[in-house]
Amino acid sequence: MHPDEPDIDAALVRRLLSAQFPQWVGLPVQPVASTGTDNAMFRLGPDLAVRLPRVGWAAEGVGREQYWLPRLAPRLPQPIPAPIALGRPAAGYPWEWSVVRWLDGVNPAVGVLAAPDRLARDLAGFITALRSVDPTGGPSASRGVPLAARDGATRAALARLAGTIDTEAATALWDKALRLPDYAGPPTWMHGDLSPGNLLVTGAGHLGAVIDFGLMGVGDPTVDLIAAWTLLPASARPAFRAALDADDAMWARARACALSMALVVIPYYRHTNPRLATDARHVVREVLADRSA
Repeated sequence: MHPDEPDIDAALVRRLLSAQFPQWVGLPVQPVASTGTDNAMFRLGPDLAVRLPRVGWAAEGVGREQYWLPRLAPRLPQPIPAPIALGRPAAGYPWEWSVVRWLDGVNPAVGVLAAPDRLARDLAGFITALRSVDPTGGPSASRGVPLAARDGATRAALARLAGTIDTEAATALWDKALRLPDYAGPPTWMHGDLSPGNLLVTGAGHLGAVIDFGLMGVGDPTVDLIAAWTLLPASARPAFRAALDADDAMWARARACALSMALVVIPYYRHTNPRLATDARHVVREVLADRSA
């Protein structure tokens, strides 16, 4: 999915484990199907998972997760990954990698959520709890920035998408969003990528766990509201918004952020991750159809 991405398969995982964690060599290693783009995931026996970055920018998050996840976990209402071991570069693989506890659940399926209002409230509760954690000493979040910081990438994506989406409407929404006031509140903790692939739900539709914290950090927390359009149906958005007490400006910024991220995804992953590109097209349609902000 990325230029110069290393070959990552179960055989590599077994070689890395054999050299660094021989206590787990006898456990079965199975690839985990996912639309994720930054990390390859393998289930290791019944209770563990191995997570290997696919690209350099994802590798930067390994140390952050190892240090911060154990500190955040006690403050959050749902389980998050618990790092068990830190692997080192070896066997031709260039970056650090992680062994974490396996978390049960399934990714929510957009459009067929069992209990969308319940999930909206659960997700808002998670975001609220994460924001309440003391941000002192936390790393800067790459996505916790003003919309203007995304302008170049957004316009480049719009140019590449001419004739495939309603670029006129998308550009108008984006231009309007850039005139909104920037977030003026205190920096807070954020997950950074609350997409369906990073959420696990239970059979009853509750939020069961949140995974993949590679983009977590401290900054403008607006980005965590993108779940309103990447996951939730229009009927569940009011409950989500009310639970987070998002004012008009924050809601509009979040909608524009969801649009920007989806626009960038479509051309980059159109051929290498078609399912993700399809999901991003869904987000564009949801954003352009939403007149709530």
